[in-house]
Amino acid sequence: MTVGSKQLAVQKRSKEPAQPQRRKTLRLSEYDYSSPGAYFVTICVNGKRHILGTIVGEEIHLSKVGEIVQEVWHNLSRHYENIELDEFIVMPNHVHGIIWILSNLPSTKSVGAGLRPAQSSREGLRPSPTKITQLNLPEIIRAFKSFSAREINKTINSPDKFSWQRSYHDHVIRNDDDLNQHRAYIQNNPLKWAKDEYYL
Repeated sequence: MTVGSKQLAVQKRSKEPAQPQRRKTLRLSEYDYSSPGAYFVTICVNGKRHILGTIVGEEIHLSKVGEIVQEVWHNLSRHYENIELDEFIVMPNHVHGIIWILSNLPSTKSVGAGLRPAQSSREGLRPSPTKITQLNLPEIIRAFKSFSAREINKTINSPDKFSWQRSYHDHVIRNDDDLNQHRAYIQNNPLKWAKDEYYL
């Protein structure tokens, strides 16, 4: 008897309804994502719609949506003083980037769960600064996705609300060779768009 059929038999005997499957996480279960280091991330538009820009020749021409996404990304280091941004690119339906976490200590610049646009005269797309207990990669990505989507939907008059896919891909960069390979991958992404796994 296979593991699957054995589990099914136990469910039938107990007459308990099968529990819904939990959404599969893409994170490493034993890894501490607040650890200082470099992280490569890929974040996709919900439905993988091509709304961030178009590839013309060997370059990405950003739409207004793509410009907002790019600006919000580049502003992340203004809100999280313990991170640095490395290579980054906006593609038609996803983004690739490398984030360095320099320290996991909380910062007064860090953005809390609310992530509301600041009610002030400050320029740029900046959320209000609040304090979090510990800086980690999921919090940074949540902040980026939440604020960029909110800003896009506020700016772009469209019946289709913009959103990102719920999950994202990450890779913990292990050494200099790994870092340089991912930098090159990001830089060369427009050249390989037609063969990209996200090209639909």
